[in-house]
Amino acid sequence: MDETPNFLRPFVLTPAARRHEREANLDWYVPEGGGPHPAVVLVHGGPLPAGLHPGPRDWPVYRGYGCLLADRGLLAVTVEHRMRVVAGPQGPVTDCPTAALDVASAVDRVRADPRVDGGRIALWFFSGGGLLSTDWLRDRPSWLRAVALTYPLLAPMPGWGVDPRFDPGAAVGEPGGPVPPLLLTRVGRERDEMAETVAAFLDAAGDAGVRVEVIDVPGGQHGFDMLDHTDESRRAVEQAADWVSQRLAR
Repeated sequence: MDETPNFLRPFVLTPAARRHEREANLDWYVPEGGGPHPAVVLVHGGPLPAGLHPGPRDWPVYRGYGCLLADRGLLAVTVEHRMRVVAGPQGPVTDCPTAALDVASAVDRVRADPRVDGGRIALWFFSGGGLLSTDWLRDRPSWLRAVALTYPLLAPMPGWGVDPRFDPGAAVGEPGGPVPPLLLTRVGRERDEMAETVAAFLDAAGDAGVRVEVIDVPGGQHGFDMLDHTDESRRAVEQAADWVSQRLAR
């Protein structure tokens, strides 16, 4: 019998199931009650192979986050972006520019929806999707109330062929307006090469005087929210969702 792929393992929490709306590359989880609602855009990791089935929007973990946030009165939207490995003139490259455009387009569409309070938006990045936080940490629009990063990659990895501009640590230290509130969920059993990017990001933020709130999951591995069904994991996910909810409160 084939083993279930990690990305199809169940979410560590069991929020009430709810219907979602699918539109192009977005899945919408709309809370009850009158709007407009604050919104959270969920950005999955990568790079992923083209044609992967099912895609991230159908993974239990992202459906779980969508339901969890909607239970808290937030409109949650999962965007399926195109961070893939493609052929480049010097060899394979990770196509972060295309994925970044996908995320930016998704945010524009979410903010324009009449059910959404366009002045109260949070972005939540996971794993390799953390690279896509770069533009938002650099541009810092006033309506961006929070950025959450869960077991993120926060600097280009050697051999990935990533455009060097996708460097969240460099972006957070650049001059400009105030950096939005930042939350980082860090796992104790992270792969060394990814843990090093997290440490470097925290150092860069500290040097720039930018506060980053950290939720530590000492026993957690990369993907703990679907792989480690422990009280520690459940508390960490609840705490992160509460933090996002609080930052989007009026």
